[in-house]
Amino acid sequence: MEDNPAPTGRPLMDVTTFKSNFGITWATETYLCYEVEVREGDAWVPVEGLQGLLRNQVFCHAELCFLPGVSAWGLDEGKQHRLTWYLSWSPCPDCALKLVEFLRKNSHVQLRIFAARIYTKLDGYEDGLRRLQDAGAKLAIMTPKELQHCWEKFVDNQGQPFQPETELLENIGAQCQRLENILRVGGHLVNEE
Repeated sequence: MEDNPAPTGRPLMDVTTFKSNFGITWATETYLCYEVEVREGDAWVPVEGLQGLLRNQVFCHAELCFLPGVSAWGLDEGKQHRLTWYLSWSPCPDCALKLVEFLRKNSHVQLRIFAARIYTKLDGYEDGLRRLQDAGAKLAIMTPKELQHCWEKFVDNQGQPFQPETELLENIGAQCQRLENILRVGGHLVNEE
């Protein structure tokens, strides 16, 4: 990350970091870009100041680094809130279970996860994703639309347009199919949004 602040004063990811973590090079870091919204009537409205990014730490995955902040924000339990995450890797099985627990304890919070790729290094990753979906999380692979959004909102892009490589577009299709297959096993259905 660079120290160049966004218009709101928050740090932005540099272009190289974005491309290596959300592109086709598959870096080992996990980055999590997030936005928080509150339900106002029929619309979701961004909560001022609750957008940003973080990455995994030595002993803490990005998802688990994020969760303590939610209680510190004091989200009104009388209102419905939606967290939207853009992750470079989908949650591992352990993180998925912690997120299931979080969602069960926070019925006023919805979670949408857009991942650049599926984390497959630990056994049980498929079951973890299905459990997360069963707990109400919406899971999807990042498409060019979400990548463009991240480029504009979380990257110090110096005014340059987002231009995905052909290989990235092909990978998106393969990752989408893989996630759909995982979530359909045992009668599970893919969440649509």
